[in-house]
Amino acid sequence: MSSNFDPNKVVDLQQRQAQQAQLGAPPDRNVEMIKAIRVSALKKVGSLISSMFDGVDDALFDMAEKAENNSIQTRFFDGMREVRKKRPIMERLAQDGLSRSFAEFVQPARRTSDVPKQAEALSLVDEGELEESLAASSMAGKAENKCSRILFALNQRLSALMNGAKVGDDENPVGPKNIIKAFQSTLAELEGEMQTIKLIILKLFDKHVVSALESFYEELNQQLVDGGVLPQLKQQFGARKPGGAGSMPGSAGTAGMPTAADVAAAEQAYASQNFGNVPTMQGGGDFAPPTAEAALQAEVFNSLRTLLAARHAGYGGQNVQSGNFGAFAPMAPMVAQGPTLSATDLINALSILQNQAGAPGFSFAMPSARAVAEIKGELLTQAEKLGGADHKVTAADEDTIDLVGMLFEFILQDKNLPSEIQAQLARLQIPYLKVAILDKHLFAKKEHPARRLLDELAQAGVGWSEDSDKDRRLLERIRQIVENLLKDFDEDTGIFEREYHAFVEFFASLKKRADVAEQRTTEAARGREKLHSARKLAAKEILRRMEDKPVPEVIRHVLTRPWANVLVLTSLRQGEDSHQWQASLRVADELIWSAQRKDTEDDRQRLRALIPELEKALRQGLSLVAYQEADVAHLIHELGKLYAVLLEPPAAEINVGEDSLDNMPSFDDETNLMVVEEKTKFTPPPASVNDDTNFVDEIVLGARGEEDEDEADMVDDEYVEIARAIKVGTWVEFRDKTGHIERAKLSWISPISAKYLFVNRKGLKVGDKTVWGLAAELRAGNAEVLEDVPLFDRALDAIVERLKTGAAPIEQSAESNEVPEGVIGG
Repeated sequence: MSSNFDPNKVVDLQQRQAQQAQLGAPPDRNVEMIKAIRVSALKKVGSLISSMFDGVDDALFDMAEKAENNSIQTRFFDGMREVRKKRPIMERLAQDGLSRSFAEFVQPARRTSDVPKQAEALSLVDEGELEESLAASSMAGKAENKCSRILFALNQRLSALMNGAKVGDDENPVGPKNIIKAFQSTLAELEGEMQTIKLIILKLFDKHVVSALESFYEELNQQLVDGGVLPQLKQQFGARKPGGAGSMPGSAGTAGMPTAADVAAAEQAYASQNFGNVPTMQGGGDFAPPTAEAALQAEVFNSLRTLLAARHAGYGGQNVQSGNFGAFAPMAPMVAQGPTLSATDLINALSILQNQAGAPGFSFAMPSARAVAEIKGELLTQAEKLGGADHKVTAADEDTIDLVGMLFEFILQDKNLPSEIQAQLARLQIPYLKVAILDKHLFAKKEHPARRLLDELAQAGVGWSEDSDKDRRLLERIRQIVENLLKDFDEDTGIFEREYHAFVEFFASLKKRADVAEQRTTEAARGREKLHSARKLAAKEILRRMEDKPVPEVIRHVLTRPWANVLVLTSLRQGEDSHQWQASLRVADELIWSAQRKDTEDDRQRLRALIPELEKALRQGLSLVAYQEADVAHLIHELGKLYAVLLEPPAAEINVGEDSLDNMPSFDDETNLMVVEEKTKFTPPPASVNDDTNFVDEIVLGARGEEDEDEADMVDDEYVEIARAIKVGTWVEFRDKTGHIERAKLSWISPISAKYLFVNRKGLKVGDKTVWGLAAELRAGNAEVLEDVPLFDRALDAIVERLKTGAAPIEQSAESNEVPEGVIGG
């Protein structure tokens, strides 16, 4: 036995394990098991993705053959070529994304937030990205529900490998969400107009990869069981939160929790009684571009329906604290006990509340989310009075009431809407409750007339402000629509279609006038930009020619004032490549040459010949810029005085010998220039005394000021990226130092200076900003970009996320509970 024992090399295993547990890392003995799981996952998922790509070509080719026109067909063929080209890198990136999930799982400290919270609140979500996100979210939700039993067991075993750290569906590196996320990120590699292609690929990914996850999880569970990880654990539900977090390892599940079959049955029963049949994106062959948007809407709605069904089945209900769903937390049973209220009873109760709300003089302070929820209590009280105290609302109808309540809670906290518009739209809660109970497709169909009307009213209200609607025509028209619905809507949902078309016609007339004003504003801005650019060019050419040359005041006056205007006009009319532009520059060159020292008789002879030509060119050029004939004659007279001095022979040729020429001061010296100035004594034309138009020096000073300002504002961060990403047509809310709020639309981006022109709803200029200036205002909280997504879509997305995560009431800011005061009714 060796006697070289060194106690310093002994590792305290308990201490090492404690350190690993503190860092969230698995103990050494489990690392190899996690590596084995990683290898299996990469191999299996990689194989499934490769198989999916094999079928993309055939799917796109079939769709190209069925295309309605050449444009759509070309789009599919372009998609085929792009997918073929990018397939290797997309497969590799998907593997990298899955590997990254394992790295973050083993070392949780490596997890980083994708976007800072502040930047996330300001970010703009592209419509295509939103579609992808919704499709992926829906896909993950369905997979988690379908595989919930087997996923629960896998989560517990992975938790055991991680020293008991909680592992839910989100933390599981091979959970549906992480696998889908790893693949979805690769779609960014597809360049060009590929949004339809991306949605088709996601559908095929669902069909070929996500649908195979259940058997894959079975294999992973068996692999862990073979490795001795919780072999006694049975696959059953534990107490799971809506977000998907699993319970601690070793728990045997909660008695009475629903199985996957229970949830599926609940969903089917719930859908049949509440919403009827809603089309879904099933199969691959029937997916076609013309119905892509409708299919996406169905997917979003099906996610909402599944979440509500799971809620009634008790799926995670034991862990949802009161208030996690805001004012709509109570979870009704799947089937109401005892007799139930009919839809007629609910409609009659709503009609009573609607009549009260529409009565003259009825009004109350603008509600908060809590006040919105109180309508539910009033409705249930009225309905029970009509149907009997022992009658209860069905789960489906109560969910409809909750959904409408959450919709209007979102409206009351929507930053896109000014408080005055919120106050009017909030009055529509009762009519929309009636619509939702009468027609179960309100939340499922994007083209539902009531939904289109609400979206149109909200979109018109985005650009509303006191300054842009001083006659209050728009606000009054919206108020009138609300009054009409409260007064006239009984059970005929056609009133929404009629009000929609009437409002579209009304708003189109307002927009037509605004478009004319906006076009004039844009043209004026474009003209100013061109004029400023032409002036900068003229100033640059003149200053370059005068640099380091002695130029008498009369020549400087001609070049920087009247002739500079000639150059500007020539640039605007004929352009910098024209013969006229070059001729005007030659006149400037000749004027500067004519003012230099004339040492030889040849130079003086040339000047004598040049003077008539200059006089002719000046008369022709200055007539273009409406220079008065008297002022032209005055300038030519002043030039004549200068040339008379310049044409005098040097004194050396008369009074001194040739040997003394070297001792004479040069005409280039300031002294000699002062002598010439003294002899000529230039007097400006009378017009220039009262109208000083020397823009050359102004541009030089202005350019220096702009450079200083840019250097101060050039902080390249996420706000600069947000400013650069804003598109024409986007609305921005500006807030000045006094708290005054103005909403303005980005109307035009200058191709010359890259400045952003903002106009109000009437098409009148609000201001212009550089990218850096706009970024500075975003950074300081003085500007906020408004979302360019229909109100109903944004509300549904927020509701789905809220139900999935069990989050608190829909909030968009720390001040969201401080709703501006207004007066509404209903």
